[in-house]
Formats: sequence, structure tokens, C-alpha cells
Amino acid sequence: MADKIATREAYGNALAELGDKYDFVVLDADLAAATKTGVFKKKFPERFFDCGIAEGNMMCVAAGLAASGKVVFASSFAMFAAGRAFEQIRNSIGYPHLNVKIGATHAGVTVGEDGATHQCLEDFALMRSIPGMTVINPADAVEAKAAVEAAINFVGPVYMRFGRYAVPVINDTPDYKFEIGKGVNMRDGKDVTIIGTGMMVAMALEAAEVLANEGISARVINIATIKPIDKDIILDAAAKTGAIVTAEEHNIIGGLGSAVAEVVGEGCPVPVVRLGVEDKFGHSGKVPPLLEMYGLTVENIVAKAKAAIALKK
Repeated sequence: MADKIATREAYGNALAELGDKYDFVVLDADLAAATKTGVFKKKFPERFFDCGIAEGNMMCVAAGLAASGKVVFASSFAMFAAGRAFEQIRNSIGYPHLNVKIGATHAGVTVGEDGATHQCLEDFALMRSIPGMTVINPADAVEAKAAVEAAINFVGPVYMRFGRYAVPVINDTPDYKFEIGKGVNMRDGKDVTIIGTGMMVAMALEAAEVLANEGISARVINIATIKPIDKDIILDAAAKTGAIVTAEEHNIIGGLGSAVAEVVGEGCPVPVVRLGVEDKFGHSGKVPPLLEMYGLTVENIVAKAKAAIALKK
């Protein structure tokens, strides 16, 4: 069994570790203990600023610091970062294309007992719609740390989603390399392609094993960068396997599934079956039952893969 670590933990640890190597500042909205930016605060108190429960103002403070030449991380829960502060992100960060990195934690139904108000399932759609915004959703702790460092070195606004729930570490290999805008082939296959993002990548790999035992060869691709999306890896998979399943902890509208369908529809039309939350709000509860409730399971990925294959002409 692979180690399980929440990507928000990796985010906080990465900020503290990389603070020795790079000159950046961190802002938070009175949630440092939960977003794990408190780890950075303890180590670099002079470079940490608590903006209080005022996310819109925090984004404007981040914009001002970035306009003066700073690399800035602004953190809160995804619902408040992407949702409450959308207008400030669009107008004060996106429009002038400022160097602000938004660290959004506690997204998706895996927030659990916090319920529908906090289970942000719309953040990819919101952030994808802002011109020039880069959107990253790491699959595990290794990728989360790599994404933070890549964001520091990237010029322009970046939205990064981190989870509360501990997920398997799947990228702890010597040859692992993270690059913004590049997908990664996790497993080869010829009958169908499963494209996952975030916590669903580990499930996609499990589903591929189940399918293999049934004689079905599934390619698995990890798309950590939702925008700009890796068109080349998607079109190659479409051409070679002829059917695609997307898997995400997000509304099926506006997220990974939509982005992949756009690429495939324009470049290599094949069946695309989307797995995600079916245009519903979240629900308070323990995480495993919630994942079952919303169909975010290995078994459902297997079923969707078979459905996609059945649609092949």
C-alpha cells in the first residue's frame, strides 16, 4: 500500500522548504492552520501576512505586492479563493497578468463533513475562464511540491488546487518530472484511455488493473495542468485507443472532462465519457460514503471505460 498524504500538507511543507531557495511572500485568510501555510509562517514570519477573513481584499493585497515585483502566494479554501474572490482575481490579478500564485485547499467532496457550502466543485470552470490563468491540480504529494516550485518559476497567475483528504503517493519514482502544461503517460494501453486529474489518477491506475484482469488494455494519463491542457498527449491517445474516459473530483461541466472533450472534438473525434460530479452540490458526510454517493470510485471508472469502448465505431 502506497503512503497516503494530503496534498495540502505537501503544499505547506513545500512553501517552508522552498522559502530558503526563493524570495516569495505568503498571504492567508485566517486559515493558516488548515491550508498549512502556517508551516511557512513559523519559519518565515516576516514574509507571511494574515489578511483575515477577507479573501477579496487578500487578492488585491497580493496584486499590489506582485505589481511591486514580489512573487506572491495567496491561500484560502477553494470555495473562497475561486468563488468569493473571483472578481478580484479576474480584474486585479488576471487582467494585468500579475505574478500571483493562488493556493486553494479543501476542494471537492473530500472536504467531507464541511458540506456543500465548502465542497467547491466549480473552481476549475471558474479559473479556466480567466484569460491567461494557469490551472494546476496535483495528483499526489510529490506532484504538489513540484507544482509549487514550478509556479514560483513561472511568470504569471497560477491557480493550484490542494486537497484535505490523504491520497496515495504515486509519483515517487526516480524519473518523475513535473512540467506545467504537460500530461504524463502513467500506463500504456490500446483499448481505451483513462485521463485523470488530482486524486482520481490513483483510482484510474487501480481501474486499469481491474480492466487488465478482464482482458481490456487501458492507457492512463495524468493531467495535472487543466489549463493550458496538453493537447498533444490527448490527441495521441484518442488516435491510438479510440475512446476516452475522464475522471475528476469536480462538476462534469467546465472541468477536465469539458477541456478534454473540446480538444478531442476539434482534433480527433472519438467517444469521450466524463466521470465527475453530475451537476450537483456536495453533501456533508464521511469521505468514503461521499465518494460512493457521487460515483467517484474505481468501479465506476471501470464501468465508464466499458461504456466508452462500446461507443467505438
